[in-house]
Amino acid sequence: MGDSIIAIDNLTKSYGEIKAVDGISFRVEKGSLFAFLGINGAGKSTTINIICSITDKDGGRVVVDGLDLEKHREEIKRKIGIVFQKSVLDESLTVYDNLVSRASLYGIYGDKFKEKLSELSGMLDLQPLLKRPYGKLSGGQKRRVDIARGLINSPTILILDEPTTGLDPQTRQAVWKAIGNLREKYNTTVFLTTHYMEEANGADKVVIIDSGRIAAQGTPNELKNEYSGIYLKVYGISSEDAEKLSQKCPDGMKFERNCAVFRLKSTREAAGILSENKELISDFEVIKGDMDDVFLNVTGKVLEGSANG
Repeated sequence: MGDSIIAIDNLTKSYGEIKAVDGISFRVEKGSLFAFLGINGAGKSTTINIICSITDKDGGRVVVDGLDLEKHREEIKRKIGIVFQKSVLDESLTVYDNLVSRASLYGIYGDKFKEKLSELSGMLDLQPLLKRPYGKLSGGQKRRVDIARGLINSPTILILDEPTTGLDPQTRQAVWKAIGNLREKYNTTVFLTTHYMEEANGADKVVIIDSGRIAAQGTPNELKNEYSGIYLKVYGISSEDAEKLSQKCPDGMKFERNCAVFRLKSTREAAGILSENKELISDFEVIKGDMDDVFLNVTGKVLEGSANG
């Protein structure tokens, strides 16, 4: 990593009076897992559609793998594979026929197709599915086929739009294993949108977009340090003693099941409170806030499907 494979500068797109994308700039590093987060209508899909040449931008600059979108639209299209939240494959056709049809759009036929199919089958465990109608597959099986469709042209960038929405935890894990294998083998750049904050937590970089503008960006750890609190959970404490402690915790206290939860600014502050109040605290844990906490604090909103929503 270290080289930008996607560079966005001052990108704008409006629909009438609505500024869907309002002057955003960010970088995606080559070979990275990049997470693009926002509620529905925040500007994620518009940005992705511009990068993929589905939608025209109003202003700004988009460079993909060194190619300017203004001058090299068709070349950029060949570098990108995209897996939409809703499948675009034919439900009545077999998996094999769907993939043959998709490959033909890129001029991939005969032995070249067989070689690519064998490669993808090994990576995504497609062999048992090839003769089955796509519409008869389970959600997780369909997702693996969708990813194969997105990879059929050997793209350098794979865009995954909510790839695991609606899947059970075990199937989500299987999909992510396949994505991990892909990144490890080909150094493919993965551009992800997701409602699951634990998936964003594994990203190399996160950009949070809100009402068409970038609200925050950085590594998950940087964002948690800046926008999430440290939580001191004290168990078995009386309400009177909790009130005493809360006077030293200006960011607030709440009772949660069988414990008092104090929001602090840093682990250093937590260490000080624990040291100074040993007589009040016998059982505790210190927890750094998660990406759900970051998103809520940055935007004031909760992502549908997140732990808080």
